[in-house]
Amino acid sequence: MPKKLKRRKQHRPDVRRKGDATSGDYVAFGNFGLKATTSGWVTAQQLESARRVIAKFVKKTGKVWIRVFPHSPITTKGSQTTMGGGKGAPESYIAAIRAGKIIFEIDGLTEAQAREALSLAGYKLPIKTKVAIKQ
Repeated sequence: MPKKLKRRKQHRPDVRRKGDATSGDYVAFGNFGLKATTSGWVTAQQLESARRVIAKFVKKTGKVWIRVFPHSPITTKGSQTTMGGGKGAPESYIAAIRAGKIIFEIDGLTEAQAREALSLAGYKLPIKTKVAIKQ
């Protein structure tokens, strides 16, 4: 959850018609990265779940960078609620991910270990991903 928001409720971000990522599309900090190959929404819970899988592999030998942050609130109205009455309360936060964006980066592991950790983290996300290596 963000520490401070300008507004409590926002419009939902659209990543379907925006094309590929123009920033954050290369491995900058570590030697290996998890790159999105499709666009979509990733919730804060999904990012945390993937981060835990990576942290389990990295332990104290390596370092992890999270390159995305869930800034956008998603609101929902209760079930069986009639039309009207305004927008619902914020329920969760999401990050809108474009294809080509680097989501996680790691360093301090061998290539085999890094591929294993990042591929397991990719299973936790609702978008297709691949392992990227620093050029």
